[in-house]
Amino acid sequence: MKKMAFLAWLIVFLPAMVFGQEKIEVPVWNVGDKWVFDREGPMEVTGRDAQCYAVKFSGGIFRKDASGIALLERSNLNVKYMVESDQRKEYWDLRKKVLNFPFTLGKQWRDTIQYYARGKMNRYAVEIPETFRVLGWEEVEVRAGKFKAIKLEYKCVGQWRGRMGWISDLESKAWYWYSPEVKNFVKCHYEKGYTEPIDQAGKSESAKGGRGRADWGLVSYELKK
Repeated sequence: MKKMAFLAWLIVFLPAMVFGQEKIEVPVWNVGDKWVFDREGPMEVTGRDAQCYAVKFSGGIFRKDASGIALLERSNLNVKYMVESDQRKEYWDLRKKVLNFPFTLGKQWRDTIQYYARGKMNRYAVEIPETFRVLGWEEVEVRAGKFKAIKLEYKCVGQWRGRMGWISDLESKAWYWYSPEVKNFVKCHYEKGYTEPIDQAGKSESAKGGRGRADWGLVSYELKK
């Protein structure tokens, strides 16, 4: 009888406990963990050491059409390096801190990408300020199932220094849903008209006709023990 009462208590209160969870710690990934998305390429953990996870990716949180091996810090899952020709190169591009554990409700953080692009006549400075904010818990449904996920808002705007001073693009927004059960994002939604702010040529995607991004969701996943 006590066992039945305990099970009934779990059924009633466990969802509230999950939704009310105030702090989400960094997940532990294992070699072989894999996530497959419908419009972006898969992510797979191919290695790990004391400091980093090696993750094979295609698209997803990185720039459109990007692919390769990324090294993510185990302490917070910030993107630390890209591996090119077996050499580690520091990653400085978009969304290096989109996974910035621990997650707490209302947490906000910023990052700014800075580099010099080469134009026809000279080089000019480029900046991309990014802001991130944890909004709250939601239940989302994707092809892989239904999940309780914490919603993250992402905003970015590109700006570069022209002859008349700094020139800015319009701000772009996207939203990501992270599931502790899945240990990764399960869904991404881009606002209408979303574009990557500035490419290496120094022009916004919108200025080149708009290479926008499509929403994506989790199709399947496999977590190794």
